[in-house]
Order: sequence, then structure tokens, then C-alpha cells
Amino acid sequence: MDINENTVVGLTYELKVTNEEKGSVPFSVEVRDQEDPFYFVFGSSGLPARFEELLEEKSTGDTFNFTLEIEDAYGYPDDELIVTVPKSQFSNDKGFKPDMLEEGNFLPLIDEEGYPMQAKIVKDLGEELLLDFNHPLAGMNLHFDGEVHLVREATEEELAKGFIGDF
Repeated sequence: MDINENTVVGLTYELKVTNEEKGSVPFSVEVRDQEDPFYFVFGSSGLPARFEELLEEKSTGDTFNFTLEIEDAYGYPDDELIVTVPKSQFSNDKGFKPDMLEEGNFLPLIDEEGYPMQAKIVKDLGEELLLDFNHPLAGMNLHFDGEVHLVREATEEELAKGFIGDF
């Protein structure tokens, strides 16, 4: 079976990143191996469109090696997505523990429509936190080297949710 719309895709890969500076040396940020493949529903993954385009029509066992330039990946960081938020928004009764509010941590959040999102704590400003809502890979070229581990039809439930449940 080939990777197409509404298929479940499992990948093993190594992801390396570089920034836009000439001569930037790729460094590894993620490895998904046979024991922990990356699964997604093709066509509704929320992944960069170019990523899916480069995998389309591949089959189980096919290898891939490609680079997504910043523009085709998560774009450039947007200064408007760096905001200050009162620390009081992240209280114990809302499920936030004090050690979660340290600089460099990622906060698990939910947007107004109930979708999960995250923000990186850039700086503790006392009564406020400086949060960065840009994707962690914004401003990076993404270098993928991997193999298609699995391709199968997505179930109705997976299509409705847009993601894969337990494997």
C-alpha cells in the first residue's frame, strides 16, 4: 500500500536541524527507531505540507532523505507570538506546579478551541512570564533521513480524530 490521503503512516528516522547561517552544521534533535516509530494520519497530521508531499506514494520499506527549508517547515519565528502572561494564570489549582514555571520549560496548554498547544518559558519577569508560542523548530531547516515503517488504511475513528490512538 502506498502513502496517500487517509492512510496511517509509521516512520523511523533521524531528524537533524540547521539554522539559516551559511555553514551551519546539522545536529540531531530526534531519533525515532523501530521500538518507537512516529505515527500520523496522512492528510490531517498538522505536519508541514511539504513533509507529506515528499512522502506521498512511498510504501513500507522505502527509505527517504530530504531537507525542508525554513519556509517549507515551520517558518521563521514571529515576534508577535512572544507575549507576557500573568503568572497567576498558572496556579496549582489549574494543575501547574511551581517547578513547571522555570525558564526553558515548555508549558502544556489548551487553546480556546480545546486543542493542545505549548509555550516555552523564555523569562521569569516576577509577576509575569515571557512565553514563546512559536513552534520549537521555527527558524530551522529540517533534515530527515529515515524509512517508512508502516502504511495502512486509517480507521473511521482515526479519521474523525485526525490522529492515532494507542499502538
